[in-house]
Amino acid sequence: MAPMPDRDLLADWTALLRRCGASADPEPSGRELLRRWAEPQRRYHTTAHLRAVLDHVDALAAHAADPDAVRLAAWFHDAVYRPDRSENEERSAALAARALTEAGLSAERVAEVVRLVRLTVTHRPEPGDRDGEVLCDADLAVLGGAPEAYAGYAEAVRAEYAFVPEPDFRAGRAAVLRQLLALPALYRTPAAHERFDARARANLATELGALEA
Repeated sequence: MAPMPDRDLLADWTALLRRCGASADPEPSGRELLRRWAEPQRRYHTTAHLRAVLDHVDALAAHAADPDAVRLAAWFHDAVYRPDRSENEERSAALAARALTEAGLSAERVAEVVRLVRLTVTHRPEPGDRDGEVLCDADLAVLGGAPEAYAGYAEAVRAEYAFVPEPDFRAGRAAVLRQLLALPALYRTPAAHERFDARARANLATELGALEA
């Protein structure tokens, strides 16, 4: 699915915050988020990724306990992204806490969004965490794309880590892929598992084989 233009993303953000009871004008924070998602160091974690995750959240929304909290978490989950840093998720969670509190959202919803953003460190929601399952499945849906789409994703990830020497990148990336393949379930929602799991495992195995060749 092709990403929507940024002006549509801004409209989505504005409608989402108003639906969640924001007391402040949502547009400035939306423009700031879109600025972050368009930073030059990004090759995969771009507004196209944001749009794709939001599309998948919409498709899985019936599974979520609070779909709008999941949508808010999708907006913030990679809002702070530096490929040479390890604390991106924590800094993204802190940004969410600050921005959503300033927007006037309830403390309960802010806390849920912050929790969900932090969950993307591991992508391992606890059993019964329906919001966490939807966010993680939406974020990992790219793994279950068509082979050519997956290849484009892998190339974009490599471009984000262009500063890492090839042997080091291959070793690190292979370790990540092996961890993913070792999971008993890549996807926790029934719909995402049925749609993506088999193809994701094939894509991961293909990339791992190339890295280890």
